Amino acid sequence: MIEINNTIKFTVDKKLFTGLAKKIIKGENKQIDLSVAFIAKDKMKEINKKYRKKNKATDVLSFESSEGFTNLNSRLSLGEVIICPDIVRENAKKFGNTFKYELIKVFIHGVLHVLGYDHEKSKKEALKMEEREKFYLSKI
Repeated sequence: MIEINNTIKFTVDKKLFTGLAKKIIKGENKQIDLSVAFIAKDKMKEINKKYRKKNKATDVLSFESSEGFTNLNSRLSLGEVIICPDIVRENAKKFGNTFKYELIKVFIHGVLHVLGYDHEKSKKEALKMEEREKFYLSKI
């Protein structure tokens, strides 16, 4: 199950994000339920401060299910990707990308984190995650 929550005035292409999430989950040979939330800058700052001790808004945050249990469908419990479109828009301008490209890029990044990739662990892990991001970006 892919659940999309839009808490701000932002037009979300649910079909695009649902399809992309399914493609990544299947491509990584995993079975998870995923929640995706689009939130405001102030809320993102609050969550980033609470969970990462960083007092600023960021483009994407991801949370793996920490319970380690499966639901009735033998699927890993819910993972969550939280995206702040305002920061994504700022980054798109900064990096010279379109908003849509940057949004898809951070979404892929977030989903990969939920699936266990961690670019902060080591250079090897960072390269592995970057390779997977590029792979899924090339499929769009």
